Amino acid sequence: MKVDWLFKNVTVVDGSGGPQYRADVAVTDERIVAIAPRLDVEAAQVVDGEGRVLSPGFIDVHTHDDINVIRIPEYLPKISQGITTVIVGNCGISAATATMKGEVPDPMNLLGEKPQFIYPTVEAYAHAVEQARPAVNVATLIGHTALRNNHMDDLFRTATEQEISAMREQLREALKQGALGLSTGLAYASAHQASTEEVMALAEELAAEKGIYTTHLRSEFEPILEALDEAFRIGRHGKVPVVVSHHKCAGAKNWGRTQETLAFFDQMRQHQDISCDCYPYSASSSTLDMKQITDEFDIVITWSEPHPEIAGQTLQQIADGWQMTLHEAGQRLMPAGAIYYNMDEQDVRRVMRYPVTMIGSDGLPNDPMPHPRLWGAFPRVLGHYCRDEQLFPLTQAVHKMTGMSAARFQLAQRGLVKVGYFADLVLFDPQTVRDVASFSDPKQPAAGIEAVMVNGVMSYGSDKRIIGRAGRFLRRQDSNKECV
Repeated sequence: MKVDWLFKNVTVVDGSGGPQYRADVAVTDERIVAIAPRLDVEAAQVVDGEGRVLSPGFIDVHTHDDINVIRIPEYLPKISQGITTVIVGNCGISAATATMKGEVPDPMNLLGEKPQFIYPTVEAYAHAVEQARPAVNVATLIGHTALRNNHMDDLFRTATEQEISAMREQLREALKQGALGLSTGLAYASAHQASTEEVMALAEELAAEKGIYTTHLRSEFEPILEALDEAFRIGRHGKVPVVVSHHKCAGAKNWGRTQETLAFFDQMRQHQDISCDCYPYSASSSTLDMKQITDEFDIVITWSEPHPEIAGQTLQQIADGWQMTLHEAGQRLMPAGAIYYNMDEQDVRRVMRYPVTMIGSDGLPNDPMPHPRLWGAFPRVLGHYCRDEQLFPLTQAVHKMTGMSAARFQLAQRGLVKVGYFADLVLFDPQTVRDVASFSDPKQPAAGIEAVMVNGVMSYGSDKRIIGRAGRFLRRQDSNKECV
């Protein structure tokens, strides 16, 4: 037997959550073809993985990389972490199916500028991904705010029956073309006026195509239990699984309340299919939102169109310098981006450890000074939380990044080190893997990631450079189209 690649003497953490084991793993073309304690085969390339872990490529379930994977196909921020698949279209905003008549509304402006929204269908988006051949695989959700923007003249109201009907039709077509499901961002002003019934009506389209409902809740602050209840009701109405995006209890008055929210998860999981994702940091990042301005925690401004010179300063420092209130300074900075130090570390740990929590970076690739999660989320889980803090065993950490995510989002034959599966693989040193990206210097590749393979093509090496691009557009497994 002749194979393309042979990983020898590796510790396999296979993504299932089961025990690790020592083995040789062989790859030919795009697939894993053999796994055994010792493989006596002829290989074109041999990698000795003594002391290293071989795991499935990480699946970043929560990204806003929609346009960047096409515009910058090398995509170092993600592949350098061991990420081999990104799921785009989160928080109600997707490049796929979005068409811009006027200015790009907030928060869709996080994805790019008006000339970059040129994918009116999932097919058009898929074709662009295939043409760009990014370093990572890409799968997309369809954003509720994107649909609203396509069919409404005013985003600051609930939709009419006619508008809902048009949105449903577009969503139905997108699902048929392989979109994973529907995402909402009900906390943002451009979707906040949407009624629960509006979202329920859209969710009715998901079950027939076995789609999923993911949501940036209407509130992550004090009304979080009501917001969770709304999300779960939408899921029950649509008869579909629910993923709560970047689950957190934001705001100082809310700290510690993950004990309540996760107890509510436990209660509702007895009746319906619910999970969540999170990123491993106690600070969030988004556009500057006047509703979130407070003196209870630090807010660092990462960019401002009218005042680019203040990037990196806290809102308090800026307000003091301008001799005005926080809200007055915020108004003067708009539009702007911010990092909010709005979470409690114990809440972050509680959510991350929760049995049905997946890992997502939620990084903002167009932010000139991005939150370090864009470059560091996955190695931070492996190094800081798993190895150093011993929050959970390595097998569980990897499961939350791979097998659990692939099953949840119906990504066929991915997420496991298993014969017949696509060879999306990461070789890392469990003793040295860690996030290097920091809040002051965020654009730093991780340490300890030694090799990343995507669809059987070695794509990233220990010299921290892209050496191959073999990413594909992935369609939902139950779609009438194969994962191509």
